[in-house]
Amino acid sequence: MIRFTTDSIEMPALDERKVTRWIRAVAADYGFSVGNINYVFCSDERELAVNREFLGHDYYTDVITFDYSTPSTLNGDIFISLDTVRSNAEMVGEPYEKELRRIIIHGVLHLTGQGDKTPETKVEMTAKEEKALGKYW
Repeated sequence: MIRFTTDSIEMPALDERKVTRWIRAVAADYGFSVGNINYVFCSDERELAVNREFLGHDYYTDVITFDYSTPSTLNGDIFISLDTVRSNAEMVGEPYEKELRRIIIHGVLHLTGQGDKTPETKVEMTAKEEKALGKYW
């Protein structure tokens, strides 16, 4: 089950059924089924608190993914700062909705095992995001 919730912020306009179908299709592309994925849309301040408390990082970020997957099933909690998504969209000149979809699928790609800590894995992540965005119908 894929759940979309908020923490002290208004829910973004999402076609939850469409996004859920898309996430399931992308997961299948990588050989996974979807178990329980919980999206928590929040503010920068909440994202920073999660980053500090659970990861020991003292900086803002757009997405934090907690992976509880099994070898064949994706499970996790994905925290998304809508404040940072909005500022990133403005910075790169993309519509907010597209940047939000990019970050939604970015979390799923982390659950499939894709990293983004090195220049090489960042390039791979971006290519996979673009491919997944092309599947959003």
